Amino acid sequence: RYESWLLRAFRNVPRLRVPSETAAKQPRLFELRIYESHSETAALKKIEMFDEGGEIALFDRVGLRPVFFGQTLAGPRQPNLVYMTVHADMAAREKVWEVFRNDDGWKKLSADPAFANTVSATTVIFLRPTAYSQI
Repeated sequence: RYESWLLRAFRNVPRLRVPSETAAKQPRLFELRIYESHSETAALKKIEMFDEGGEIALFDRVGLRPVFFGQTLAGPRQPNLVYMTVHADMAAREKVWEVFRNDDGWKKLSADPAFANTVSATTVIFLRPTAYSQI
């Protein structure tokens, strides 16, 4: 089975960020996250939260390493956005998400009423790269 998706990159991450582990073929774990919204307006607000609100900068600061961010233009469960992060392993993933959740910047951003109720459903998929993966 397969699905086709067409994504538009977020302004602040216009290109794929290839993980440093890729060149050396080191083990890595990808986390693909899909955030569905109840309306197009809410979805655009969540994208704004990442771009202008500073959530991408917060990811970078705490060590949550994004590979890409995209707004779904064609594909299932719209409106939604999709992004991928990379981790050394599941333990490293748990640790960095804990840092993120406890960060004062995240607490302030997530409490901003302008960004309330932007995500109605979240899907998280864990992926391992193949030997020929470009990422």
